[in-house]
Amino acid sequence: MGAVQRTGTTAQEGRFQLLVDAVTDYAIYMLDPTGIIASWNAGAQRFKGYSESEILGEHFSRFYTEEDLATNLPQRALETAAREGKFEAEGWRKRKDGTRFWAHVVIDPIRDSRGNLLGFAKITRDLTERKKAQEALRESEERFRLLVQGVTDYAIYMLDPQGRVTNWNSGAQRIKGYSEEEIVGKHFSQFYTEEDLATNLPKRALETAAREGKFEAEGWRKRKDGTRFWASVVIDPIRNEMGELIGFAKITRDITERRQAQEALAQAQAALFQSQKMEAVGQLTGGIAHDFNNLLTVIVNNLDLLTRNARDSRDMRLIESAQRAAERGAKLTQQLLAFSRRQPLQPALHDPNKLIEGFEAILRRACGELIRLQLALAPGVRPISVDAPQFEAALLNLTVNARDAMPEGGTLRIATGNVTLSEKDGNAAGLQPGQYVSVTVQDSGIGMPPEVVNRVFEPFFTTKEVGKGTGLGLSQVYGFVTQSGGHIAIDSTPGQGTTITMLLPAQAGEGDAMENEDATERPARDTAGTVLIVEDEPAVLEVACDIFESLGYDVLTATDAHQAVSVLERTPSIDVLFSDVVMPNGMNGVELSRKAREMRPDLRILLASGYPMSALPAEGFGAGISFISKPYRWTELAEKLRALRTGA
Repeated sequence: MGAVQRTGTTAQEGRFQLLVDAVTDYAIYMLDPTGIIASWNAGAQRFKGYSESEILGEHFSRFYTEEDLATNLPQRALETAAREGKFEAEGWRKRKDGTRFWAHVVIDPIRDSRGNLLGFAKITRDLTERKKAQEALRESEERFRLLVQGVTDYAIYMLDPQGRVTNWNSGAQRIKGYSEEEIVGKHFSQFYTEEDLATNLPKRALETAAREGKFEAEGWRKRKDGTRFWASVVIDPIRNEMGELIGFAKITRDITERRQAQEALAQAQAALFQSQKMEAVGQLTGGIAHDFNNLLTVIVNNLDLLTRNARDSRDMRLIESAQRAAERGAKLTQQLLAFSRRQPLQPALHDPNKLIEGFEAILRRACGELIRLQLALAPGVRPISVDAPQFEAALLNLTVNARDAMPEGGTLRIATGNVTLSEKDGNAAGLQPGQYVSVTVQDSGIGMPPEVVNRVFEPFFTTKEVGKGTGLGLSQVYGFVTQSGGHIAIDSTPGQGTTITMLLPAQAGEGDAMENEDATERPARDTAGTVLIVEDEPAVLEVACDIFESLGYDVLTATDAHQAVSVLERTPSIDVLFSDVVMPNGMNGVELSRKAREMRPDLRILLASGYPMSALPAEGFGAGISFISKPYRWTELAEKLRALRTGA
């Protein structure tokens, strides 16, 4: 029986040996406890290069590289296998011819039934090709990573399926301002504006990309610092081999400059079209006015001849009526000629400030009782060469139009100043670069929408009721300014008033001496400025208002500091803050003065209190801030204001 069992075991061992010898993809061989090779299969011979007769009895360390031998890796591998039951690793090994291959190695200890170490079983596989493929993949991924990171003109990054940022390139950091540490893990919706968030655009963009294979759009995006830029955005879905969505690739480019260039081009084209249209209309109206003047010449002279022979009173009335109509027709033709830049002008050198001051009385009468006229004439304004009556007529036309835009009353401000146009600004206005004088007429009226602004200088165009205007007033102004070598611009917003600016070429000559006549700027007349009075006691507030109005100030009021801050925020033209120190609702006058100086460093501040100044915090006062004790008289208040204004 024992002989039969032994024979069966021997046969089994033989079959196992045949199996091992037949394996060619693995080197399978035995080591004795010291590492001497005791067996060798065909696979070992195939990729290590040694025949069985060459290698049996040799130490397995000869397959290791010099670097591994220096660290005694063969011995440590056997010790690890004996101690832990297995040694497994990958690394470079040497063939017989000295070439290297990347090997996956497993060493198992072999023990007898009593646990005694008999040797080791060693299995080695050549993974060189897989190693090369992995290295190639790694190098490709590294090159791609370097490529993406090297791109600075595009923000290129990945999102997970929910929209959270998973990586970040240098272009994204440059364009959006976030470092990789700050943004990875955050949702990409934080780049969107409040308007886009309100319409749930980020979610819709991802849904579109997942559904249609791409989302592409342009729009405003936010940087880390809150500023906006115009972005071109592409979002592509990323799917695995099974078609499952695993994320999104997002590419963003800042095209703000391109958009601005396109807008500038569109504006230039619109300006050119408007200029060409006005030129064409001007030629047409000039021709009509010329022919109409010829007809009026015949009519007027015939009427004069009839006047000589007429004796009947009824005939005289009819002739006089016809003459008045002819005179009105002549005035209309003059306005048409002004628009077409064919009116006869008699230019002379003038100080624009003096022209306006000399015409001030007529302008005030034209304004009426509900309009407050202010003149803000800058010192040293250069002389201009203009036809004085036509300049005055243009100013009167602008004043009347401004008055009509303020049916409930308001403020009309006429200002002058010196302007230097660069080549770029001059090209935009169709003027040569150089020195100009600006004459600005600004009202606080109802304003105009863009479609009206684009047509206001066209002859016979008017928004007034039938019979309330000919539509030639602004046409006359346009013609006068352009014929004088200047440019006229209009800026208007519905509900916020209109500003019309005439730019007229400054002239060199004897008028240059005007620049030094006045060393200080003349403030806008008709008012000493605007004061904001902050007082919680109604009776005291009423008295303060009366005093300041008697001193020539425009008065705004607030009953506490918080209300005063709101007034300061929405009203740019406040010159003086006059506040009580002790006030309700948590902020006193001293605290208000500090807040006001932060908002308006040049604001003059006068504080009033029934307490002595010594009882107030000293740090609340500085340059431009003064104090007056209650009860105060208007003469004392006027002196304090004068001292604040002069810095005394």
